Amino acid sequence: MVADMEQNIKKIEGQIEAVLFSVGEAVDRQQLAQALEIDVDTVVKIVHNMMDKYDKADRGVRIVELENSFQMCTKADYYDTLIKVINVPKKHVLTDVLLETLSIVAYKQPVTRQEIEAIRGVSCMHAVNKLVEYNLIQEVGRLEAVGRPILFGTTDDFLRSFGVQSTDDLPVITPDKIEDFKQQAMEEAQLSFAPVKD
Repeated sequence: MVADMEQNIKKIEGQIEAVLFSVGEAVDRQQLAQALEIDVDTVVKIVHNMMDKYDKADRGVRIVELENSFQMCTKADYYDTLIKVINVPKKHVLTDVLLETLSIVAYKQPVTRQEIEAIRGVSCMHAVNKLVEYNLIQEVGRLEAVGRPILFGTTDDFLRSFGVQSTDDLPVITPDKIEDFKQQAMEEAQLSFAPVKD
């Protein structure tokens, strides 16, 4: 009886591994449960057990949890070896401007470009376009207002990049930090409009 149960769990683990490996992107746990014809709680328990096994073993892959999804990805320890075999794009460098803009999107989402600019006090079209290009933010809809401006939110790549399962796991920003952001934005605005000397 116990042997049959262990065999069944191993089979389910194999099925989960096959799905996550083949899809290559985050798979919703509800969708995974439906495919395996078992309940979501059982899927979550089995995947969490698999995550522990992958973390302990000297394996090149791991399973990460993102919101209500799971994804198989390469362990960062083996990145140097990986890039010798395949052409992996360089990691994007996030400037202070990009980080500030990304922070606003992460904490205020869904948010329009105009709302970001109101907080930062300067234009952020370039920053928003770069973050979309880096796949850290994406269009998530349109605001029901005049002109129907685009609403932006963070992506699964954002969660992976910052090592969090959900935006709920982001650190709390204090009012002091918000004031620091405003001060930096004001200084940046003054620099960008400083007169050019002949």
